[in-house]
Parts: sequence; C-alpha cells; structure tokens
Amino acid sequence: MKQLINNDLLKKLLKFGLIGFSGLLIDYAVTIIFKEFAGIEKYVANSLGFATAATSNYFLNRLWTFKSNNPKITKEFAGFILIATAGLIINNMIIWLLADKYFSLNFYVSKFIAITIVFIWNFLMNNYFNFKHRVNP
Repeated sequence: MKQLINNDLLKKLLKFGLIGFSGLLIDYAVTIIFKEFAGIEKYVANSLGFATAATSNYFLNRLWTFKSNNPKITKEFAGFILIATAGLIINNMIIWLLADKYFSLNFYVSKFIAITIVFIWNFLMNNYFNFKHRVNP
C-alpha cells in the first residue's frame, strides 16, 4: 500500500509548523503592539504582524525546512512573499468573515483560525512551487 505522506514531506511539514509557530508568536506580538499600544487600525496591525512573521519565516524555512541552496535568493524570496501576500489576503478575509461579517467571533480567535488555514496554503505552495529548485541535492 502506497504511503499517503512520505517521511521527507512529514519532516518538512513539522519543521514548517515549528517555524510557523515562531511566526505566530512574532505575528501576534507585532499585531498586539500596533493594535493595542500604538492604536493602529486592526487590519493594518494584522498586516504588519503578518509581514514581519513572513519575513522571519522565509529565512528560517530556507535554511532549515527546505535546505534551499537556490542561488536566485531574490526570486525565491519574492516567490515566498507572493505566496505570503496571497495568504495575507486569505487571512484578512477569514478574519473579516468570522469577526465582523457573520459570526462576531473575537478578533484574536478569528485570527488564530485564519492562521491555521493559511498555514496549510503556505506549506503546500512553498513545498510544491517555491522551494522546488535544488542545486546538487
């Protein structure tokens, strides 16, 4: 019987998850600082948190999860940020739907749900498209 998920993919998913968790902490910290202390509008604060975490996550994932040695780091970073930006749009849309439009959930609960969904998007897109390039694997 064919394995549904191979060990290499599972290891990458777990590493991506650990880095994603560190990104979650960064994201929440930056969001809280800008929303609660600086008084910045919640979607702008959310975007700043997301962008800071995405940048940190790129470098950690490049080195540890995907062990990328792609010499075109600028192109790879741009691809990561493009995927993260699409994820940010999905993230904000989910928060809007859950917190403001339909369910009146707490902003941070909605944000956690959105992050979980966007995590899956980001992993699949980065694994199968952005970090597929290998030089001397």
